[in-house]
Amino acid sequence: MKKLLLFLGFVTAIVGSFWGVRAFNTWQINARNAKFNEEIENLFVALQKYKEYVGSYPIGSNAEIGKMLLGQNPKNVIILVGRKNEMSSQGEFVDPWGTPLKIYFSNAGVLIRSAGPNRRFDDSSALNGDDVFRSN
Repeated sequence: MKKLLLFLGFVTAIVGSFWGVRAFNTWQINARNAKFNEEIENLFVALQKYKEYVGSYPIGSNAEIGKMLLGQNPKNVIILVGRKNEMSSQGEFVDPWGTPLKIYFSNAGVLIRSAGPNRRFDDSSALNGDDVFRSN
């Protein structure tokens, strides 16, 4: 009887540990997704303000867009991006996983892509695609 209780206690501890790790990982993913959504909303607002002040969306790479929002544009207008968005050492906007965002413009608006948690765009080896797309 004592061995059975000891075994059940051990199994319960193992299962509890796995559940705790899974719950923590889920919490981390949700926190990063919430941060990503907040930063993307801030970036959409900044890009829209840029268009209003300068007359068009910025053009160029992610880093060039960052420079333009910080004042290196034809009208020398600095656009504040809400609270500071994450940027790489190269001046690129990055997602919560550290991957530079891809930013696309059209007459209809803006599309921003994140590679997601696996940090790879269009990863066909992933069972569930984790790329994130947001448009305004």
